[in-house]
Amino acid sequence: MTCPFSRSRFRWFRRFCSLVCALAGSCSVPAAPAQNLDKPLQSIDEEITAFSFAPDGRIAFATYHRLKTKQYDLEHDDIWIQEANGKRRRLLEGQKYTRGDQPFSYLVDSLRWSPNGHYLLVQLFITTLTDDSGTAVDSFQTLLFDDSGHEVRIAKGDTFISDAANAAFLPDNSTIAYLANAVRTLPLFSIKNTRLSSGSFPSPHEGRTFRDVAWLAGMNFAVAVEQDHSMSGPPRLQYLDVLNDSVKELATLDGYEGGLIVSPDRTKVAYFVDREVLEIRSLSNANQLARVRVGLGVLRWAPDETRIFLKRAIEKKSGDIVWFPVPPLAPVAPNKEIPVAQPTPVTVLHGLSFREFSISPDGRFFGVVVPGKRNLLVFPLPPR
Repeated sequence: MTCPFSRSRFRWFRRFCSLVCALAGSCSVPAAPAQNLDKPLQSIDEEITAFSFAPDGRIAFATYHRLKTKQYDLEHDDIWIQEANGKRRRLLEGQKYTRGDQPFSYLVDSLRWSPNGHYLLVQLFITTLTDDSGTAVDSFQTLLFDDSGHEVRIAKGDTFISDAANAAFLPDNSTIAYLANAVRTLPLFSIKNTRLSSGSFPSPHEGRTFRDVAWLAGMNFAVAVEQDHSMSGPPRLQYLDVLNDSVKELATLDGYEGGLIVSPDRTKVAYFVDREVLEIRSLSNANQLARVRVGLGVLRWAPDETRIFLKRAIEKKSGDIVWFPVPPLAPVAPNKEIPVAQPTPVTVLHGLSFREFSISPDGRFFGVVVPGKRNLLVFPLPPR
């Protein structure tokens, strides 16, 4: 039997629900069988909910933590940093994290380092109980820490950005760009900005709505999929200046299913046009592109940009990880059907399933989170 409260990704456990589950057997999904992997370079034997490699090899990670109260079992993740020498220190003890008077649960959704590795942006997905009847509201929030473990205040005020998702530091290590929900009932977002010294300031793209945004590392620019407020028109691929109103339209897309990522050298962008087909397009010559049929999943560029790694499952779900070569990009004639290649994927780490994966900024390390216990294992980048 599955407890109705445990179906939500960020679960609320009432006392009576726990009792029902105990009588029926169990609320949890059986753990994945043990997996025999080659010896990793590093391992973190905790229940990992998110992790991120720093530019200098450190690892920020969040661990699952359940907080019991008189009425509810809540979720309040802890946040840690592991140094290159293996020493760990905790940035946030989840049971001590409070905001306001209402009970709430949260899991760490993602972590992102500033370019200089001094600051850390921690995105939370929060479920807040609004009344005694059990009504709950979901929201995003981004916390700010420095690498010594102190919360960072914006303009001497809050240490968090409310309703902020996909936040990233720009190259000055002070300006933060992020997304805020623009239309309550639709997956559309607006771009917002704030600075550590002075706080929020108007975005030059106010009034525009986007399905997705990929910030370009080391630049004040982004690639975005723009969509009108009613989602009646086609999605449009845009190259935009985050701090100015300069926008260049790259292409009108046949569709958009997610996965927007920019290559490390910032010359190409990849995204799914549907649940099967990945489109790869040049940013300098937008008419040059290629399509491959690989199936929807989570993407990561290899450091040399000759291949793309794919976890064949959506975010927070387990799947095997493969890589496939990036095909040559070719000009596409107007009104002509675009050919779709079908590469033979190459499995990595014995074809086993993993919940999360990431590649370190220097391209040397390949981190994976194992299903079940959710331990973090770090290996050398899989060779070609």
